[in-house]
Amino acid sequence: MADEKKHKLIEYANGRSLEEINGSVKVPKDIGFWKTLFAYSGPGALVAVGYMDPGNWSTSITGGQNFQYLLMSVILMSSLIAMLLQYMAAKLGIVSQMDLAQAIRARTSKSLGVVLWLLTELAIMATDIAEVIGAAIALYLLFRIPLVIAVFITVFDVLLLLLLTKVGFRKIEAIVVCLIMVILFVFVYQVALSEPDWGGVFKGLIPTGETFSTSHAVAGMTPLNGALGIIGATVMPHNLYLHSAISQTRAVDHNDEEDVARTVKFAGLDSNIQLTFAFFVNALLLIMGVAVFKTGAVKDPSFFGLFHALSDTSTMSNGVLAGVARTGVLSTLFAVALLASGQNSTITGTLTGQVIMEGFVHMRMPLWLRRLVTRLISVIPVLICVMLTRGKSAIAEHEALNDLMNNSQVFLAFALPFSMLPLLMMTDSKLEMGARFKNSWWVKILGWFSVIALTALNLEGMPGQVQAFFGDNVTGDKLALANGIAYGLIIIVLALLAWTVIELHHGNQRLAKELATKSEEATSDENDR
Repeated sequence: MADEKKHKLIEYANGRSLEEINGSVKVPKDIGFWKTLFAYSGPGALVAVGYMDPGNWSTSITGGQNFQYLLMSVILMSSLIAMLLQYMAAKLGIVSQMDLAQAIRARTSKSLGVVLWLLTELAIMATDIAEVIGAAIALYLLFRIPLVIAVFITVFDVLLLLLLTKVGFRKIEAIVVCLIMVILFVFVYQVALSEPDWGGVFKGLIPTGETFSTSHAVAGMTPLNGALGIIGATVMPHNLYLHSAISQTRAVDHNDEEDVARTVKFAGLDSNIQLTFAFFVNALLLIMGVAVFKTGAVKDPSFFGLFHALSDTSTMSNGVLAGVARTGVLSTLFAVALLASGQNSTITGTLTGQVIMEGFVHMRMPLWLRRLVTRLISVIPVLICVMLTRGKSAIAEHEALNDLMNNSQVFLAFALPFSMLPLLMMTDSKLEMGARFKNSWWVKILGWFSVIALTALNLEGMPGQVQAFFGDNVTGDKLALANGIAYGLIIIVLALLAWTVIELHHGNQRLAKELATKSEEATSDENDR
């Protein structure tokens, strides 16, 4: 029977998070600060990938083209909020020995668990659409593979995943770090040639009243729209689930509070270091929009448009860039970075999918099958988009793909509060985390401010995101319909949030009673002796 169970494709799972790699990396004690940091480094890189995936590229470059360095402060704030949330996610996993999905499911009903699982799956698929588009376009640009065939080729990255599962988790981390370095190198090189106004860059890091303005529109975009696009593409809900799981890959003696504290400390350092790299990548993308291209030169912000703009000497901001652009180096490096970003996200997206499936609905399937199913579903809208624009102009095809990628991000805005709010509630709780590891007062204040601000901004941006589905020339009737759908979605989000909070509160009360009963029984047994 045991052998038969091993061969089932879908199994019941209610054990440790990502059981195959949980506690698989041993960390020696007393080896010095830098060696210890190196031993704990890796999970943060897998998380940082989500903050520099292809979905971020267009929003950051377009924000730079339209508003110069104004939105640098939004990238900085998003990165700082991400550091705070990811630290809490890692701490939850290490201290409670449950990932975020498991922790939520343990405190809530099965029906709510299924709803939250479906929401998070939609968010993962939205991200996967951006990865499919990014990887397929990179293959087309580098090797002139037709888009339809390139889309199908992205399905076969499951073979890469199969290979990686055989080499060990530390090697997966190393590959991800190498790909991040490739992306960082490409943008550092291009920005260095552009000789940006560093005074303007640093000035842009300070937010002003203009940063979230709705009155100053450029090319149909206001600073608020640009800020919401950057925030939506930066803070990813599924990264919180992933980090709470992979932070448990290091072996920890949970009977030794100091060992737990050491793991929390170095997991936080690893996360912050890697997210700093992600901040630089996103900042470099915005600086590219300002300094690499002439103002207003990028008419097509899609990956196709950016690729061609990087090979067009007339769009370059100075003679040095124009000379390099003429050789095709800038555009080729851009496509290489795009391909590296898509492959990175393949690894993390698959692991996250497994985490939420096991945590919320207690189902497990092989990683290759999980990847194949998710990718095939994500490929469908991309293929439909390519087929519908066949025979039309290249610009129409590019715009359709770009719109699909941007519009899919609405699911990220929808799902984000349902990961942030439970995470904050549980890490604020002494019952969940213990007196030593629950959030300090300043983390609690910053955490609630971040959760409320991000939720409010996402809900405020919902009407605009829904309107985007109706195209550029929206009639009055379509605008009314879009607003009706958006406000209906906002009501649904708020109702689901209320349901989640109530169930988490009742779950905590139930846990408190169970712990009190166990304590009384233990005291009674001690007295009987």
